Amino acid sequence: MNELSRAGLIDNTCLTVTGSTVEDNIKNKGILDNTVIRSTDTPYHAEGGLAILFGNLAPQGCVVKQSAVLDEMLRHEGPARVFDSEEEASRAIMDGNINKGDVIVIRYEGPMGGPGMREMLTPTSAIVGMKLDAHVALLTDGRFSGGTKGAAIGHISPEAMQKGPIAIVQEGDGIAIDIPAKKIALKVSDQEINERLSKWSPPQPKITHGYMARYARMVSSASEGAVVK
Repeated sequence: MNELSRAGLIDNTCLTVTGSTVEDNIKNKGILDNTVIRSTDTPYHAEGGLAILFGNLAPQGCVVKQSAVLDEMLRHEGPARVFDSEEEASRAIMDGNINKGDVIVIRYEGPMGGPGMREMLTPTSAIVGMKLDAHVALLTDGRFSGGTKGAAIGHISPEAMQKGPIAIVQEGDGIAIDIPAKKIALKVSDQEINERLSKWSPPQPKITHGYMARYARMVSSASEGAVVK
């Protein structure tokens, strides 16, 4: 953080949980080994590991770990394969029902739909294990861990349960991903998207009582931190 501060890349005035500002917390701190933490003069990559994409499929944005995406998948366009849960998608992948070029869409796994945001570990691991990470993208309103590899794009916002456009994606719809340009697009006209959304109704919540049901009713979008309001 002090290295970033020296380059003018962070706000030193922010108050932290220590009761002190960022500047107070990081002063006199330095990098001991530049092979572990690079200096700003010799960065590992010109951009950060994460990229935020926007488009008609994710009006409020979505997240991809671009540093773990193979070059051939930085730009990709293919047909949507739509699943309403992680389990459905995982079964399809492991049963060999996903083809090269497909864009797997897993929805209703966001903060409200989950409820909570489960880590999509099984489908991403299956894609890599079956040597599909150079050919298949995965989109979800759920989340991924820091160990995710491949064109795995999560936190799509608004999520399906909040009537985000991911809720009305249909099997076979074209989806275009351009990570360098920070764009993601559902290849469907605005008129068609609006018509589908006007006919959409939310599925029954997975949990109907207790604290998790309350959480699902009151939680904000992932783009706003998935906080309970």
